[in-house]
Amino acid sequence: MKAAIVMGSKSDYPVVERAEKILNTFGVEYEIRVISAHRTPREAEAFASGAEERGVEVIIAAAGKAAHLGGVLASHTVLPVIGLPIRSSVLDGLDSLLSTVQMPRGVPVATVAIDGAENAGLLAVQILSVKYAKLRRRMKDFKADMAREVAESDEAFKNI
Repeated sequence: MKAAIVMGSKSDYPVVERAEKILNTFGVEYEIRVISAHRTPREAEAFASGAEERGVEVIIAAAGKAAHLGGVLASHTVLPVIGLPIRSSVLDGLDSLLSTVQMPRGVPVATVAIDGAENAGLLAVQILSVKYAKLRRRMKDFKADMAREVAESDEAFKNI
């Protein structure tokens, strides 16, 4: 099982790092790259076109501002692409979100919240868990742990 994380700029890494942590937690192998949809479009095409051959099964594309990276990658592969809009401009990330989510018919990019790196990582794990039972079990445990934490918090407040 292998994922790829592609960011449009090295300045995106402080956010992307949180998706990386999720993949590490679940034991998902990944490659990580800096590729710009606008400044290195040929590299973006080559990366996406060759991803499946390299064993990649899901791609997280993190980009800010014009944020076309997810769409460019999705246009060159049949692999699922998860868009991670990065807050990086005077529009507080709204430009990134809209650029990522507004894809034309036939070029889907699943999109998480602005700076929603943890959910990008978790969505990648869930996509992979369709194929890998071990990940599916770990995801079920993860969700059960979250529910348990909420129940414990609720119980603590009931006793106040």
